[in-house]
Amino acid sequence: MPTDTIVIHWFRRDLRLEDNHALYEALKSGKKVLPVFIFDSDILRKLSEKSDARVTFIYQQLQRLQKELLSLGSGLYVVHDTPDSAFKKLLKEFNVAAVYTNHDYEPYAIQRDSDIEILLEKENVNFLTFKDQVIFEKAEVVKDDGKPYTVFTPYSRKWLARFDKEGIPDYPSEKFQANFHHWKSKEIPSLASMGFTLSDIKLPSAIVRDNLISNYDEQRNYPAIDGTSRLGVHLRFGTISIRKQVRKAKQLNAVWLSELIWREFYMMILWHFPHVVDSAFKPIYNNIEWRNKEAEFEKWKSGQTGYPIVDAGMRELAATGYMHNRVRMIVASFLTKHLLIDWRWGEAWFAEKLLDFELASNNGGWQWAAGSGCDAAPYFRIFNPYEQTKKFDADMKYIRKWVPEFEDFSYPKPIVDHKDARERCLRVYSKALKPA
Repeated sequence: MPTDTIVIHWFRRDLRLEDNHALYEALKSGKKVLPVFIFDSDILRKLSEKSDARVTFIYQQLQRLQKELLSLGSGLYVVHDTPDSAFKKLLKEFNVAAVYTNHDYEPYAIQRDSDIEILLEKENVNFLTFKDQVIFEKAEVVKDDGKPYTVFTPYSRKWLARFDKEGIPDYPSEKFQANFHHWKSKEIPSLASMGFTLSDIKLPSAIVRDNLISNYDEQRNYPAIDGTSRLGVHLRFGTISIRKQVRKAKQLNAVWLSELIWREFYMMILWHFPHVVDSAFKPIYNNIEWRNKEAEFEKWKSGQTGYPIVDAGMRELAATGYMHNRVRMIVASFLTKHLLIDWRWGEAWFAEKLLDFELASNNGGWQWAAGSGCDAAPYFRIFNPYEQTKKFDADMKYIRKWVPEFEDFSYPKPIVDHKDARERCLRVYSKALKPA
């Protein structure tokens, strides 16, 4: 075993060298820091699409990090393995004093970190974790009685009050880059070696114009306009700092800031109420008798429902790994209310296809649309796709882009009649939600 004692920074959802909390603490520890990334084979095994754009995104970000680290005389230690097996190998190869990493709040990640902490403890290696991907986490923003909020508006007020009082700390990890471990870095495993291929989906930039953020409140609802940030994937994998985004939002646009707070609200909900992963936040909504027609679900997935705004969204998702936020609400409402298909089916499809998929927000959004979530739309709020089109794509630019044949005879007739589907939905929901 090498005699030099090092510490590890385990990259996960924080793929950047600047303003990285755990990396900052590791670099300041007095020991040399080995940067590590694990392509978790337990996660990758579950991905059905071998050209998954998220795997390509991570791969490209690791190549960027590797280039930056090589210029500093260091390099990434990247393996394709289970975390357990990867750390056992690391402990044999290096004399490790501690592992530094940033918090992750999803159920799988919590269990994984618990298992790794136990493994490291047996070897007298400290496991140190830090808050990085949110401003406030877990129970940091709660009601005065200590209970978690389940309604967004009072949560956001308390969030803002605490933010105004405390501000945001600085973690200038980029100032301590001389403290990386100098070692002969190995090549990053190829995508092919892990069973994947490069995706041809265009990946969004992390650079967003200030004027887009300034005009966000006016333009965000119109899918034909380039009026949203597309930063979801960068926040998901931490290629940008949430602290920098919140500072910018505070200066430029309160509505954009509110969207960032929604992200933390749903993470807080997932932390306090982990049952939402596979069950309704409001248990009574588990009583809904979903129709769950496979053939209708397939038409929804492929953008062949006969409702142009719905089909445009589903086709945009298939082609780009992205769907405009307003359209996400429309297609989710359509699936759960018009077709009476279980929100979990739609959530799973988004989880498979969305480049910016993030469990807490995806789950929160779907339960909001179905009416089953915290602070959700009431069950009798059923989006009318035609009215949504008139409001947000009146000149049909978005629809023409993704459903150019919508005026042709070849375009399918509507899969359901809006009025009939609405009445059926109200009957089914009111039956399920009647007090016993």
